[in-house]
Amino acid sequence: MDQDAALFATIRDKLFTAAIGDVMDANGLIHQFLPPDIRGLDPDAVLVGRAMPVLEADCCGETIAHTGEAHSFGLMFRALDELHAGEVYICTGASPTYALWGGLMSTRAHALGAAGAVLDGFHRDTREIRAMGFPVFSTGAYAQDQRLRGRVIDFRCTIGFRNGTRVAPGDVIVGDCDGVLVIPREHAADIVHQAVAKVAGEDDVRQMILRGERTAAVFEKTGIM
Repeated sequence: MDQDAALFATIRDKLFTAAIGDVMDANGLIHQFLPPDIRGLDPDAVLVGRAMPVLEADCCGETIAHTGEAHSFGLMFRALDELHAGEVYICTGASPTYALWGGLMSTRAHALGAAGAVLDGFHRDTREIRAMGFPVFSTGAYAQDQRLRGRVIDFRCTIGFRNGTRVAPGDVIVGDCDGVLVIPREHAADIVHQAVAKVAGEDDVRQMILRGERTAAVFEKTGIM
């Protein structure tokens, strides 16, 4: 098992966003959650993978200049086709007026072995995406197409979200029913190791509480609550 596979398996099997977020807070990484309205289509979905950031921009019409692309989606097809196995297509930059992702994009990403998609905006083709079980996190469903309204202008670049969170290529993206966060790639192994220890400590705290110990006393003993 390669390092990424082992790391991702640990996150999937033992961790959740709340525990990881707490550990990052303790390490001074305090702006790592994406905006809270970015949620999974399936509330039970878990997403873990390396970030492949994509930058979208609003436009008007089909006129394209200086990109070398012959269609009005800008660099979107290139970004989609260059997804690697285990990567997350993670996109921001657009206004909330059209969908950034759909069923055929999910089909292509799934065929390439991508881990999922995270969108600071809408998806469409909800039934199709849910039927294939491909993890997609977005701000909601809205069928209006991005063609004529938006295009991808860059990818594999660092992107910034509206709440100030930044995502760089290769960062680790984790999503579950409580939100989506980003672990900076240079901290990923250490943060995951600490989070596993924290979860074990929380199990001990849970047993203390069930035995009737007072929460203040438990926190004084463990520093966990």
